[in-house]
Amino acid sequence: MGEFVRIETGGTPGVATLRLDRPKANALNAQVLAELHQAVSELSVMTDIRAVVIWGGPRMFAAGADISEFTGMGVDEGRDLAQRFNAAFRAVELLPQITICAINGYALGGGCELAMAAEFRLVGEGAALGQPEINLGIIPGGGGTQRLSRLVGITKAKELIYSGRNVWAEEAVSIGLASAVFPDDEVYDEAVKLAARYSEGPAAITLAKKAILEGFALPLDDALEVEIEAFAACFDTDDAQIGVASFLDNGPGRATFTGR
Repeated sequence: MGEFVRIETGGTPGVATLRLDRPKANALNAQVLAELHQAVSELSVMTDIRAVVIWGGPRMFAAGADISEFTGMGVDEGRDLAQRFNAAFRAVELLPQITICAINGYALGGGCELAMAAEFRLVGEGAALGQPEINLGIIPGGGGTQRLSRLVGITKAKELIYSGRNVWAEEAVSIGLASAVFPDDEVYDEAVKLAARYSEGPAAITLAKKAILEGFALPLDDALEVEIEAFAACFDTDDAQIGVASFLDNGPGRATFTGR
């Protein structure tokens, strides 16, 4: 259990919350990054957890990096910092579980980059996302230039990164940066509900995630080979046998899966 990052379980079967808790703004300093990476490593081997909600609490998701650590930073230190951000966020992205961010308040800079490493982002009505690094005379260094372009398109990503402006909840949904908006006091509960739904799905969900992530950056022919292997692997799961038998006996959508 870290000082600023913890894993919470026991509320909803199959669901864990990855909780950021560094008052006042959940600024991502070196210790938070290290604790985040460690927590993600622990989650990756928790076979009883099938979905993870990432939450910064009811007031603030994460306002960004701890800028006080930038003082006196040179090229080598900047490279090291970016590598640590990217290592932690890539670990989040590669979790076998389905990942959902519940965003209250600000998710800016490194906070937005962390949110984009998750698969889904649910935002409160008062939430704001963005990459404001340009206002410091720097650029995003935790994957922001790459994941934002993939989520909203290269032209919109350029506009947001070059301007450094905030993207409020409704716009975030309209451009594909967020999945849905809810009242601020409901967004975490809605994220848990969505996580619970995915946690009850078949083992094939994990294989689908793997195929999408591995295939996305590959040429189409290579990506299709990734899909073929993942499709074949489905038939080594109990859930494929359960799903097929249920369909033949009862029609679609009636199977109860085990996650194995």
